Amino acid sequence: MRERRWRPDGPLDVGRTLAPHRRGGGDPAWQATPDGAIWRTSRTPDGPGTLRVTALPLEAVVLGQAWGPGAEWMLETLPKLLGSDDRLADFGELVTRLGSSGYGLVRELASRHPGMRFGRTLRVFEALVPAVLEQKVVSREAWRAWRTLLRAYGEPAPGPAPTTMRVFPAPEVWRVIPSWDWHRAGAEAVRARTIVNAARHAGKLEAAGDAEADRLLRALPGVGVWTSAETRQRAHGDPDAVSVGDFHLPSLVGWSLTGARTDDPGMLKLLAPYLGHRHRVVRLLELGGRRPPARGPRMAARDYRSF
Repeated sequence: MRERRWRPDGPLDVGRTLAPHRRGGGDPAWQATPDGAIWRTSRTPDGPGTLRVTALPLEAVVLGQAWGPGAEWMLETLPKLLGSDDRLADFGELVTRLGSSGYGLVRELASRHPGMRFGRTLRVFEALVPAVLEQKVVSREAWRAWRTLLRAYGEPAPGPAPTTMRVFPAPEVWRVIPSWDWHRAGAEAVRARTIVNAARHAGKLEAAGDAEADRLLRALPGVGVWTSAETRQRAHGDPDAVSVGDFHLPSLVGWSLTGARTDDPGMLKLLAPYLGHRHRVVRLLELGGRRPPARGPRMAARDYRSF
């Protein structure tokens, strides 16, 4: 076991910062335990690793403990995972500069959640696979597929992690998953083909810098604006990557900021004053924005396993 203590340079809400990397209840790669710790697994450049993150408020530090061949890498990149590269000060200056022309709700939520940061996992393929699984389906359906595939093909987490935790499979494993196991997981052929093809280019995706990540991701068949944004939000900590094409976001943004529903172009227009931090504003609205009244029953999760 290796250990590191890191002192952030300002407010840090560990739970809010790491929450986007959790893929539903029972995620085999992310768990919170009753002692307040958050556990994550990752397939690092050095191999599988398990990370336990605990906030120590009395000491104003974060304690990271790691196990496995990837332990040293996970501790080395712990500050980045927790948002050390995040441009929070830039956002604060932007909100101040907007002054009365800015949205009061955004200023209020920013002051209410000063420790919510955007961290980067630096593992693009790990962020891309669950994003593809979430394409055009309800979250419960995608999370079920994620759990099924990781439990079947992921390695047990190194160290004393909760026994149900698994490590994300290597790209070569994703390339050879048989069609019947994709079907059992509830992922139809289109999403399976997208992931298998992306696995062939995993090395190039990992090597891409922030500036070229969107171009390379969207060059992959089956990866569009929404999937690229969802991936970059997590792997690159991009606070401006808006998930255009999301079924719920335009209504959330429009209703929160104007009291009226809108569409994707309308959402982007409303977010334009916050260029550079548009996804950050969306996250804040998800935490405390106003949603329009529901017009009908929720969409049910489909089960491709019965098709």
